[in-house]
Amino acid sequence: MELTLLGTAAPEGLPRPGCPCAVCALALVDGARAASAALVDGTLLLDLTPGAVFAAARAGRTLGGVRQVLLSHPHDGPPVEVPAGLPQPGRVPDGRELALLTGHRVRAVPMDAPGTGYAVTGPDGERLLYLPPGAAPAGLGSHDGRYDLVVADVLGRPDALARLRASGAVGPTTDVVAVHLDHDVPPGRELTRRLAAAGARAVPDGTTLTVGAYEDVPDVPLRTLVLGGARSGKSVEAERRLESFPDVVYVATGAAYGGNGQDGEWAARVGAHRERRPGSWRTEETCDLVPLLAASGPPLLIDCLSLWLTNAMDAVDAWDDAEWAGGGERALRRRVGELTDAVRSTRRTVVAVSNEVGSGIVPATASGRRYRDELGRLNAAFALECEQVLLVVAGQPLVLRG
Repeated sequence: MELTLLGTAAPEGLPRPGCPCAVCALALVDGARAASAALVDGTLLLDLTPGAVFAAARAGRTLGGVRQVLLSHPHDGPPVEVPAGLPQPGRVPDGRELALLTGHRVRAVPMDAPGTGYAVTGPDGERLLYLPPGAAPAGLGSHDGRYDLVVADVLGRPDALARLRASGAVGPTTDVVAVHLDHDVPPGRELTRRLAAAGARAVPDGTTLTVGAYEDVPDVPLRTLVLGGARSGKSVEAERRLESFPDVVYVATGAAYGGNGQDGEWAARVGAHRERRPGSWRTEETCDLVPLLAASGPPLLIDCLSLWLTNAMDAVDAWDDAEWAGGGERALRRRVGELTDAVRSTRRTVVAVSNEVGSGIVPATASGRRYRDELGRLNAAFALECEQVLLVVAGQPLVLRG
């Protein structure tokens, strides 16, 4: 079974008509995409968009053999003109299955937003799932099994991919291709990097995919360190890297420094973090990271190493010069060594957040300078064990490694 993507953008296309944003301006030069539509084996068209006939011709295909046109989402604006020879577009009721004379079977998958997903089984048993923009499966039954190819709004609804992974519908060999791409993410390397973090990829308009054929699925880095200054967007970037995975364990190392509710500003920060997290994530409030890294389980998001270091320095009384010289420094080195050893040997996916403070004002106190120096050493030691290291500046992630 072959799937030709006639377009891969959001319903308004990329660039959006009349949009002055930077991403749309860049897309005008390089990276323009048409609204998403897919042609299955030349016989089934999923979503009818303006210019579909010309898009098919550019891809070396024809719509002359199409026997069924199915719409996945409501179309705003004037109705799309149906080219001569094409059947009238329609939608399959949720849960119903449509059998085509070509041997394809199409089942309508209910969504949690207006629209319909389509699970297509080819004559030889290959399976693909095509999801509408801005929607995720409302429920997955036992008949859903694993798909060979999933085409979905990966960036707009990463939780859809998380649900599919949780149900087993997406496995390690499933090819996940992002469509309905909008102007929320810059094209090029940033798009590729963000999709790779989700184990997905993007392809140009007109690409033909062979369903079930082996594809080089992007490797999700096992260990990632996200650095950044205050309010740089580092926590958002770290959360974004795991939002397409179910059952993430969020490790909050700062619970001891404001968790009692006495600090209103701290409580507001914690609340904002909690509201951003997917409901399926579980929170562990602890600085005891070594056992978590040693255990098997779902991905860990550690936020943050800066507060872990504060706790560790408290434990060895590092703020007292005499204690520091008398054994506190050695004790802290052992704690950092135990942590980095655990990161090196972990088999869990780990994304850790830490502050980058070495480029700012030199602290006025000896204890402040000590903390700055030790955090720099911790960040360097932790980064050495990570496949990917990012520095977030003004919300823009810069790849330092990986």
